[in-house]
Amino acid sequence: MARPDSWAKRARQAGYRSRAAFKLRQLDDSFDLFADGQTVVDLGAAPGGWMQVAIERVGAGGAVIGVDRRRIEPLEADQSVRVELLHGDITDEDTHQRIRELADDGVGLVLSDMAPDMSGEYDLDHARSVHLAQQAFEVAQTLLKPGGDFVVKVFEGRDLDNFRSELEASFEYVATARPKATRQASSEVYLIGKGLLTAPVNIGDRYTVTIEAEGDEGDGIAKVEGFTVFVPDTHVGETLEIAITDVKARFGFARRST
Repeated sequence: MARPDSWAKRARQAGYRSRAAFKLRQLDDSFDLFADGQTVVDLGAAPGGWMQVAIERVGAGGAVIGVDRRRIEPLEADQSVRVELLHGDITDEDTHQRIRELADDGVGLVLSDMAPDMSGEYDLDHARSVHLAQQAFEVAQTLLKPGGDFVVKVFEGRDLDNFRSELEASFEYVATARPKATRQASSEVYLIGKGLLTAPVNIGDRYTVTIEAEGDEGDGIAKVEGFTVFVPDTHVGETLEIAITDVKARFGFARRST
């Protein structure tokens, strides 16, 4: 196994612009981030190491959009992958609009490996990293299509749990990971949000619904503001009160409310 301090050398040998490329490869291997043909947005993309990995892994028909206030040198890519480099600030609505225009089929994955300028004061650097991560999260919420994923770097510290809780309210599940390519002395970790929730319902909500159809597994299917909810032990045409028990990106589950 390669020693942690060898990752930069390995990156150079592989033609990657930064050792961070291996971090993203390892995150993808663990959490299945990329899908064939998807659109990926990389926030704070310079110098382009994460974009290189994304280009490799989205495959034919995919698109990779890199955004940074710093210049990103052009990247080599197969003609089957669309690569866009945007010079802009992720906090500006104009930048968001430019991304949306390029991602006309919707964004499946938003990445952020951004880090603050280091002051040497740990608590301050941690707070700044959380602030950057929150900004990336706000952008991701405006770009991701239902079920999309989000990866963001943050430094460990007292505000990390609260930020993770914010993500947990918006994704099917959230994981914390520290890739092998991370420097041993670094306090950075990555939060991975899988399956953006855009449902109009929350666990515990109660509704009166009518069962409109039967699912493949025999559960009744009801609609709440157009959102599909599966309710077991019901029949088509039945009207009843339900309580939401679980919520996924595109559907939810409920039980009879007693």
